[in-house]
Amino acid sequence: MYTSIVPNHRQLIIQEMKYYAFIHYGINTFTDKEWGNGREEESLFNPKNQDTDQWCRAIADAGMKGIILTCKHHDGFCLWPTQTTEYSIKNSPYKNGEGDVVQEVANSCKKYGLKFGVYLSPWDRNADCYGTPEYNDFYIKQLTELLTNYGEIFMLWLDGACGAKEDGKPVQKYDFERIWTTAIELQPDIVMSGCAPDVRWIGNESGKTRESEWNVVPKFQYEQQNFVANCQTDHDMKKFQQRCQDIMLPDMGSREFLSHFDEFMWYPAEVDVSIREGWFYHLTQSPKSLHHLMKIYYNSVGNNSLMLLNIPPDKNGLLDERDIERLREMGQWIKKEDDLVIDNVKIERSTDGFNIKMTFEKQSVDRIRISEDTTKSQRVECFFIYSDKNKIYEGTIIGFSKIAIFEPIVTDNLIIKILECRKEPYIEKIEVVATGSYRVK
Repeated sequence: MYTSIVPNHRQLIIQEMKYYAFIHYGINTFTDKEWGNGREEESLFNPKNQDTDQWCRAIADAGMKGIILTCKHHDGFCLWPTQTTEYSIKNSPYKNGEGDVVQEVANSCKKYGLKFGVYLSPWDRNADCYGTPEYNDFYIKQLTELLTNYGEIFMLWLDGACGAKEDGKPVQKYDFERIWTTAIELQPDIVMSGCAPDVRWIGNESGKTRESEWNVVPKFQYEQQNFVANCQTDHDMKKFQQRCQDIMLPDMGSREFLSHFDEFMWYPAEVDVSIREGWFYHLTQSPKSLHHLMKIYYNSVGNNSLMLLNIPPDKNGLLDERDIERLREMGQWIKKEDDLVIDNVKIERSTDGFNIKMTFEKQSVDRIRISEDTTKSQRVECFFIYSDKNKIYEGTIIGFSKIAIFEPIVTDNLIIKILECRKEPYIEKIEVVATGSYRVK
């Protein structure tokens, strides 16, 4: 049953990208806050030296494949000259009200070979119509502007944040179904992440994944990040349904767990994390260490998940030089690993595909990069790696991206033994990497 669940064409696109950037930028950049209240003056937004080419150049150098811009955060300030509200860049001093940050980023992405995506907060602390049925029309108009005026959009990122009660306003019922439908109508290849049907939030903002990160999970109510209620009604499942966010459960995809449910879906995980402590730029903060960030990379891209790394511009509209240096170091690390992939590896598979032997010129190796053909679903549940008869690695899942790292060993052969699998395995790619890559302890 589980092997019949496969990714849609949008999910295949994002699985191939694996690693992309978030840009948190707006009014909060100038107030030193994480959440604005929607009453900040438009005149605050006035970067003197904004250079979106600098952003995109640094992000491309890091090996990332795209950028998602916070076109509107919770404060409601729009980084494009929208026709829906006066609370936008058109009433700021930036370029005498003629600026359009969304267009600038879209142009720079194209220049540096990056895909461009948008974040449009459903929560809007400035809009007078927020908390009324009219707000959904207001939001769809903003979404339509973004998805029709700026070329191809690879991702729409949505969250469910809402603190309306703090503002004395009723809680808005977001029409997510209409948002998703509109997005697909305007951009057929757009990937929708967060409170959305294509990519799920990992459940934390610290870069941690589960040991076994499954793509096949029980069917979700995307907007609530809960499983749908049509599961078996034993005592344990009642307990799960009472959780506010099932997405934080430690196990979401084992056979034992799935056996309690009736409907399933393909829902890959995305690790969203900032290069600094906060999401917006704060002068007192510094970037995380290279080893910290690369550990997150291997725990996400190397563990069947997507990595979304936030890099916030400062008040001048520039990335901090320390952040640029860290991105450069990450790019060098990833490129070095790519350069150490061994050519001319001979791969022999057993007739059932459960044993795979790789032979190559004798040398020191310390990792294998593996991916399954996910058009046949995700199947491998447990595998070991041997050199001759010595076991050097134990793993659980593989999925669309697994990097198995082990202690360096001088050998001319490696064997992958698949011990547990949902029906037969379909391994799409295997790459053996020579020792010489950086290591994360």
